[in-house]
Amino acid sequence: MAWMTYISHWFEQDDWYEGLQRVNMSQVRQVGLLAAGCQPWNRDVCAASGDRFAYCATLAIYVYQLDHHYNEFKLHAIMSEHKKTITALSWCPHNPDLFASGSADNLVIIWNVAEQKVIAKLDNTKGTPASLSWCWNAGDAVAFASHRGPLFIWTISGPDSGVTVHKDAHSFLSDICMFRWHTQKKGKVAFGHIDGSLSIFQPGNKSQKHVLRPDSLEGTDEEDPVSALEWDPLSTDYLLVANLHHGIRLVDSESLCCITTFSFPSAAASVQCLAWVPSAPGMFITGDSQVGVLRIWNVSRTTPVDNFKLKKTGFHCLHVLNSPPRKKFSNQSPTKNHYTSSTSEAVPPPTLTQNQAFSLPPGHAVCCFLDGGVGLYDMGAKKWDFLRDLGHVETIFDCKFKPDNPNLLATASFDGTIKVWDINTLTAVYTSPGNEGVIYSLSWAPGDLNCIAGATSRNGAFIWDIKKGKMIQRFNEHGKNGIFCIAWSHKDSKRIATCSGDGYCIIRTIDGKILHKYRHPAAVFGCDWSQNNKDMIATGCEDKNVRVYYVATSSDQPLKVFSGHTEKVFHVRWSPLREGTLCSGSDDGSVRIWDYTQDACINILSGHTAPVRGLMWNTEIPYLLISGSWDYTIKVWDTREGICLDTVCDHGADVYGLTCHPRRPFTMASCSRDSTVRLWSLTPLITPLQINILADRSWEEIIGNTDSAIEQGAPPLLCGKVSRDIKQEIEKLSGNLRMKKLRWFSECLSPPGGSDNLWNLVAVIKGQDDSLLPQNYCKGIMHLKHLIKFRTSEAQELTTVKMSKFGGGIGVPTKEERLKEAAQIHLRLGQIQRYCELMVELGEWDKALSVAPSVSVKYWKKLMQRRADQLIQEDKDDVIPYCIAIGDVKKLVHFFMSRGQLKEALLVAQAACEGNMQTFHVSTAKGPSFSDDIYKEDFNELLQEACRELAEWYFQDGRAVLAACCHLAVDNIELAMAYLIRGNELELAVCVGTVLGEPAAPATHYALELLARKCMMIPACFPSVGYRYYLVFLHALWFL
Repeated sequence: MAWMTYISHWFEQDDWYEGLQRVNMSQVRQVGLLAAGCQPWNRDVCAASGDRFAYCATLAIYVYQLDHHYNEFKLHAIMSEHKKTITALSWCPHNPDLFASGSADNLVIIWNVAEQKVIAKLDNTKGTPASLSWCWNAGDAVAFASHRGPLFIWTISGPDSGVTVHKDAHSFLSDICMFRWHTQKKGKVAFGHIDGSLSIFQPGNKSQKHVLRPDSLEGTDEEDPVSALEWDPLSTDYLLVANLHHGIRLVDSESLCCITTFSFPSAAASVQCLAWVPSAPGMFITGDSQVGVLRIWNVSRTTPVDNFKLKKTGFHCLHVLNSPPRKKFSNQSPTKNHYTSSTSEAVPPPTLTQNQAFSLPPGHAVCCFLDGGVGLYDMGAKKWDFLRDLGHVETIFDCKFKPDNPNLLATASFDGTIKVWDINTLTAVYTSPGNEGVIYSLSWAPGDLNCIAGATSRNGAFIWDIKKGKMIQRFNEHGKNGIFCIAWSHKDSKRIATCSGDGYCIIRTIDGKILHKYRHPAAVFGCDWSQNNKDMIATGCEDKNVRVYYVATSSDQPLKVFSGHTEKVFHVRWSPLREGTLCSGSDDGSVRIWDYTQDACINILSGHTAPVRGLMWNTEIPYLLISGSWDYTIKVWDTREGICLDTVCDHGADVYGLTCHPRRPFTMASCSRDSTVRLWSLTPLITPLQINILADRSWEEIIGNTDSAIEQGAPPLLCGKVSRDIKQEIEKLSGNLRMKKLRWFSECLSPPGGSDNLWNLVAVIKGQDDSLLPQNYCKGIMHLKHLIKFRTSEAQELTTVKMSKFGGGIGVPTKEERLKEAAQIHLRLGQIQRYCELMVELGEWDKALSVAPSVSVKYWKKLMQRRADQLIQEDKDDVIPYCIAIGDVKKLVHFFMSRGQLKEALLVAQAACEGNMQTFHVSTAKGPSFSDDIYKEDFNELLQEACRELAEWYFQDGRAVLAACCHLAVDNIELAMAYLIRGNELELAVCVGTVLGEPAAPATHYALELLARKCMMIPACFPSVGYRYYLVFLHALWFL
């Protein structure tokens, strides 16, 4: 069977079983990552080597590596060891697996990227290593300097290992911005300073300190920092220098003179960064500091060759890759033949750019922007190969799902912004205006108000309307004191609570009317509204106590004060399922569970080794609590017995915020000082429940009440709103309820990222009417019977959009004039093929193709193929109409696949299968060369190939469910099931296989067998539920 063939290639059963034993079935699984952006504070925070590039967030280094199979860069590693802000990054010029980084805690680290580990550390660097670089003349030495120097050289290994001071590079009069070693001249190094000057040192030569200031600065105290500094790779003496306000100069480091001063089109333009282009001698690029304009220059002229506005925000740093991504698609180029007869093929010139004198370099620039955005820009093709926009660059203190649209997640950061993310695409869709100082906390407005309340360190609190993109209300009752928490009541949408360092918790209406000011003896760090009583609010205070207030009365005294913590209390959280129960996290490292009705602490959860910050109750399992700490961990607790069920150590720094998905209660998000947001699945914690659902057990074994669920040793039962709503909807239905039950519970228990898409495709295969498909169906992977229809509709909508074309004439050299004249003569003599070849040689393909049919249709088709081949070699989108015109669908599909445009390849292949792309038949004396059936068979093979490639791309990206969707889209049920099994989505595979029935039966049974083996290794989270319990259920399932 096809599915078993695929499975056998992926793993042997025993290996899979042993693998599960090795990982011991971790209870919490990471299912998504929002990577941090590039920090905007330090200069040398971007580097590249070969097919890798890296950038620094505040505390971590993100390394991307080229996936040669898909020709795209993917996140390869997050290197996190620094405890304070990373200040510089430098890749080893002699070993592409090594790079060095420095940080504000006086630490330099040497990393091995391939092994993803630290191989050497240097502590106590006698000052912050503000600038850092590998020594080009020594393979194992790294140089670094603090702001005023001196330059230290750390030899990592060998007999001379240790730290020495450069004999000349010290006692500077101005802070160092950066320094650069010469790549060819041993020991030569240049420094750029804050005052705009340079210092140049070379063994055997006189030291030159603070020379070559811009002429306009001479004799003044004005400062103009050196913003970029790079040696000319083709010279031993030339140095390219950029000052922030006085532009770019090419200087001679020997004669100490300025060779060329480059001019900007506007006096307002200023250079933030620059880089030479290795693939184009004499070419360099610059990034503007105010707006994201990338300029391309050549040293032979003083003005830019070209300008591209890439973003609204300014550049921070950039780097050009030495080896740009290689294209997988190769086409045999025609044999060059410079002798041309009337029938020989001309050698066409490359397609020219608008700027005749300078063609754009075929380079890829790693671009980092001041807003944290990071991208890889293809300068030759003028397009982004990769762009990650609007990442946070500092600690993320809080995160919350939008109540009415949980596909949106908001985050609040030290960088002064709130960002709203689409968790399906992991991209930012909204960002607040900024300039708010530190934002400690956020709270969504209830319902569909599309507003977020934020709490800041010095600017009070605010309400931000995300649709209007502006602040619509501000609250300043706390003065300049920091507000640590803000909570919008979801039971009474007019109330907002804030708590502050001034010792007050203030309750107000959204229009600013103060309802209560609850005074505390010290700073108040946390507050939370009860979800069971709209008038109850709890607070956490620096005096180590938890207080509960009743806002329906006029009293300013608390109803209850809970004491027991030995350090300050930070956050408090009411249980959504157990009325009167709340938890608190403290700097003493513990979490305490309080019962309001008993006026007592009913449990203490000990295990964290640092202050506790994040707290989150699960909204379906009443005893399940998750905590996050400054010890970098997330812990999952069974609060009945105080047992820690699992510890997650993936974050690289303090964990601050935790939030539960409103409609998928076993999906949660966390945020951290490592500037990342991570999505997690808690589903493995409730394996007994999943088995009950799969086995179609009674409702009493799936959904229960809180009292029975919190009994010690009881198996998990769902007690929340989501499960109750599912039960109510199923009880309203008639007919085959099991299919609906499996689907709805599967969507509830699965994390975002494809499960909805998967079930929509299952419904299509089972014959559901198209009118019942959801509106967002067309945004995912569609069944191929819908693909062309939806994309055609999309194209019709786009015809209403006005588009403009940019182009310009190209000056024609004398030789071209002569060739044109010759072509006109051939045309008048009726030598059409010779005319066409001359037009090709001139690059005027349109003229050649317009008259080629008068030679023969066969010649026209051949000429079209040659044009397509050239455009493929140049990686131009213009190839598409040529391939379609001659019916070369295979070439076009492979072209798209070579560029990683797998969805486009799938679309073209499906269009061909539906007969929308006609293969051009050239008749012969014996009749057509191929039948339509043969072509259709070829197209089906192409379609399956594109589908397999797209599925494997999703799988390699960690999205097994979407990989399965690709195969369901072409009715390949066996391979869809195989991908779910391969991705260890066993419960989902059983659900889907059960609904699909007989076509999926063998794979369903195999998934059940694997699920049984998985259940045998369930840890003792539920001591009363032995593995035999699961095996009995699974055995019963086998015969359903």
